[in-house]
Amino acid sequence: MKTKNRFRDYKKDAQELDFGEIESDTRNRIIRFNNTPRIIGKMSVVGEKESKGPLGRFFDRCENNDKLGEKTFERAEIRMFDTAVRGAVQSANLTVDDIDLLISGDLLNQMTTSSYAARDIGVPHIGVYGACSTMTESLMLAATIVDGGYFERVLCATCSHFATAERQFRFPLEYGCQRPPYAQWTVTGAAASLVARNDKAYERFPKIVCAVPGKICDYGINDLNNMGASMAPAAMDTLYTLLTQTDYGVDDFDLIITGDLGKLGSDILRDLMRYRGIRLGQNYIDCGNMIYDVNQKCYQGGSGCACSATIFNSFIMNKLISGDYKRVAYLATGALMSTQSCYQGETIPCTSHAVVVESAYED
Repeated sequence: MKTKNRFRDYKKDAQELDFGEIESDTRNRIIRFNNTPRIIGKMSVVGEKESKGPLGRFFDRCENNDKLGEKTFERAEIRMFDTAVRGAVQSANLTVDDIDLLISGDLLNQMTTSSYAARDIGVPHIGVYGACSTMTESLMLAATIVDGGYFERVLCATCSHFATAERQFRFPLEYGCQRPPYAQWTVTGAAASLVARNDKAYERFPKIVCAVPGKICDYGINDLNNMGASMAPAAMDTLYTLLTQTDYGVDDFDLIITGDLGKLGSDILRDLMRYRGIRLGQNYIDCGNMIYDVNQKCYQGGSGCACSATIFNSFIMNKLISGDYKRVAYLATGALMSTQSCYQGETIPCTSHAVVVESAYED
């Protein structure tokens, strides 16, 4: 298909789009976990702005200063990451010495935050870069490693910070540029999940039953602010694969969450799925729409690695642990651009990885 900015004026051009060009993938992409690894520990840390949003009371820790007492925003991000990792371990009544592996990533150059934090944590580390899809990418890899019997306990973690991401990908903070109406706000936060081998001691914890690795999708968006439009096709591809290569239907999930398309991107996803013959109902929501209140003036909502990761490791996991949710499909989405690629006129390749997590409580 031609590479052009197909969603720059989405509402105007929607009727002209040829959705028949999107071909179905016939290869099997479902990873089924026979031993259903359990998520036995979790932790979410957010900044002041996020703590004032609709989900503020669900986060484990809310900071009241975006620098957290550090000299730089980058050092503050490392501190948040470290807090989330150690908090997830502590919530499982374990110590760092009990952890076999850490899988993590972030938005900064060469995954600076993850690498520097892992240096101090002292656990074997695999760095992954999925941009805002890092949490589901880490969970998928951790579940695969644990299900295969290679390790017993694997930590998954990610983080983002508004100040560090903004000046790396867009403008210096002091510039004070006006944001376009389709922009999103990078979430300041960090989150971690501890995935462990299924045994009697962990039977009451939520289990990861399957995963879908994402394909790279590119619809020609080259605007660094238009993340929702660029990532929506990747979310469509992964969700469509999940629903057509398994026995699941939309109504089999208590919740289908994406992260983080924002308002515009989630509207596009609904339209893309409808053109494929699947209607998303009220059990679908995007994390970018959940984390901020409309009065906080974050335009299309939240974005960043921490957006869906903090919501999953707080509100969603709480519902799964209590049994209020029996089954959740979690699809984090990532825009895999660099500052140089976009400034050179390249378009934005995107991906979306999915995990299906079920409560220990039966229907």
